[in-house]
Amino acid sequence: MAKSKTWQGVTFGNGWMHQRLIGMLKYLDPRLLYAFANVFVVPPSMFREGYGHIYRYFRERHGLGRWSAFWHTYRNHCLFAQAVIDKFAMYAGRRFSIEVEGREHFTRLAAKPEGFVILSSHVGNYEIAGYSLVSDQKPINALVFLGEKASVMQNRDKMFEQTHNRMIPVSQDMSHLFAIDSALGRGEIVSIPADRIWGSPKSVTQTFLGRPAEFPLGPFRVALSRGLDVLTIHVMKVSARSYRLYIVPLAYDKEAPKREQTEQLVSGYVAELQRRVCEYPEQWYNYFDFWI
Repeated sequence: MAKSKTWQGVTFGNGWMHQRLIGMLKYLDPRLLYAFANVFVVPPSMFREGYGHIYRYFRERHGLGRWSAFWHTYRNHCLFAQAVIDKFAMYAGRRFSIEVEGREHFTRLAAKPEGFVILSSHVGNYEIAGYSLVSDQKPINALVFLGEKASVMQNRDKMFEQTHNRMIPVSQDMSHLFAIDSALGRGEIVSIPADRIWGSPKSVTQTFLGRPAEFPLGPFRVALSRGLDVLTIHVMKVSARSYRLYIVPLAYDKEAPKREQTEQLVSGYVAELQRRVCEYPEQWYNYFDFWI
């Protein structure tokens, strides 16, 4: 059980395949690849590990019937394929229309001398935020999974060269914790996914979509240890060529005991995550046994 709850996942394919895909997307409309994936990639791949978890997510968490849950599971895999294609389309130089709700919250915190924390999740296509949400005052340091394919990491580096955002790979020796602390000490921004267990196994239980689930304690402690402001950001696909980026501040009483601060911050994050998942149920991309 513990293994499945720490599932990270990597981008399918090898470096040669990724470079060919980028080359194609310089000339082809991504929608052509969407159609190809819907017919030839998704059907044979959706029944691999993760299918049952997503199917039960629709059946049990959203209360859908068998055929409706099956259809939404298929749609979920199609949208996940589109998210991957969109990522490579951006590597190829394409841009998507991005509507931002709540940009003023990001702008206000970026103008302050103190750093702040962004708590993300595996819903929608958060990676696009790293290429489109930029502050002239301070860089965003994004915590990323070190086991991702080298070709993907190299393309991310190229994208970040166009901004002053950076990556902090999660490392087994936990050195990423020092990098996070150093970035916050310099008054920079740190972005951390808060819906999967990583690094320390310590977690906190919250009711999510009507059933208890475990959330990693580490991302919340990063903010609480310095009493920093926190935003949660979700980037949701709304059409073939556009996304909507939601920026929401997570309030907590910085004068309260640490236990109460933790409860307030975690509860606020989970409430916002549930709000987005209910609004975009097919863009939930956690293919493992999420609930207790």
